[in-house]
Amino acid sequence: MGAAMRRIHVGNALSAFGLGFTVPFLYVYVAQVRELGPTTAGLVLAVFAVAALVVLPFTGRAVDRRGPLPVLLAALVTAAIGAMSLGLAANTQLVLASAALLGAGQAVMQPALATMIVECSTPETRTRAFAMQFFLQNLGLGLGGLIGGQIVKHERPGDFTLLFGIEAGMFLVLVAIMATVKLPAQPRIGDATPQAKGGWKRLFGNRAMVQLCVLGFVLFFACYGQFESGLSAYGVEAAGISPSTLGIALAANTGAIVAAQFLVLKFVERRKRSRVIASVGLIWAVAWLFAGYAGLGHGSQAMATAAFISTYALFGIGEAMLSPTVAPLVADLAPDGMVGQYNSAFALVKQLALAVGPAVGGPMGASLHGPYIVLFVLFSLGITVLAVKLGRSLTPAQDHPWAEKRSLVVREGKPAPEVAGV
Repeated sequence: MGAAMRRIHVGNALSAFGLGFTVPFLYVYVAQVRELGPTTAGLVLAVFAVAALVVLPFTGRAVDRRGPLPVLLAALVTAAIGAMSLGLAANTQLVLASAALLGAGQAVMQPALATMIVECSTPETRTRAFAMQFFLQNLGLGLGGLIGGQIVKHERPGDFTLLFGIEAGMFLVLVAIMATVKLPAQPRIGDATPQAKGGWKRLFGNRAMVQLCVLGFVLFFACYGQFESGLSAYGVEAAGISPSTLGIALAANTGAIVAAQFLVLKFVERRKRSRVIASVGLIWAVAWLFAGYAGLGHGSQAMATAAFISTYALFGIGEAMLSPTVAPLVADLAPDGMVGQYNSAFALVKQLALAVGPAVGGPMGASLHGPYIVLFVLFSLGITVLAVKLGRSLTPAQDHPWAEKRSLVVREGKPAPEVAGV
């Protein structure tokens, strides 16, 4: 692992650690501590999504024109200002404006960091690089939330100002670290080959990328878009799950990711990416069946609780399989000089799914228990179908890079090596 990649991974961990301090407590902070009510708290969460949807269509072009590092540094400073302002804001207008800055900064970080990982890795090391990124993000979020929960004891404004101050400080520390990263020279839109020009039109002309974006929307809609909305409401209303048990279920999800990430890595990198994604759809279908048993079965409360926690753990195993699969595939589909555009487009798809998912799943999970489970079992099976179709549009190098690399080495008369780490 090179020095640049080490700094990028430290950056991922620190940014996630900072976010973990505040994300679990945003609703309580706005609605109760600042006494602005549940409506304003809901607006804050909506502003995060809207800010992301506004900035992401322009992020990719900025990354490809200027490079990911300057864009990342600007995003970090913006997020730091937003976090500190949110910790000090005491009225609705300032809270919403601060949330917009923080949401915009967070949204831009994701494709900028992903592009930096692509530029500092090779096709052979990229799978492990993205697996490490996802592992550190979840570890950072979990530790940040755990420590943040210990700081907030009495729900006083000063406690939360400290939390947001720590988050802002993490972003500024990250600015100092990332400013030292030296990226390899890459073609930019301004001086790239003609194929790097064309922006969104060229992206929409890439059939495989369009299929991957549709698949990505279903993935995020059926999983992440339900975690803190529909699935939580279903657990409370249908399965009788307590709020504290919801916390345990979320911890089981993070724990499954941390435990499984590198255990599944060799399995994932030696198989076709489309088949890995297809298998995730099947795993998530089983997860939704567990959720169905928890709320619609006739077992004991202990069995319902165990089934509900297992749902989140199974989701975590699927996420651990996706992290080293989908992000490298986005990079491999991108023409030279357009990696930032492709990463931003996929991040935009994710934000759309995260915006639509709670709006659809929340009401259904709270009241239409049977249809809710059936719908998301079907969505999970749809992931499998879409992944198989995507595989037909990919080249062998895009769908199964490990086999292509191994075949090339064998043809050159050398022993086929194990896939190297980053």
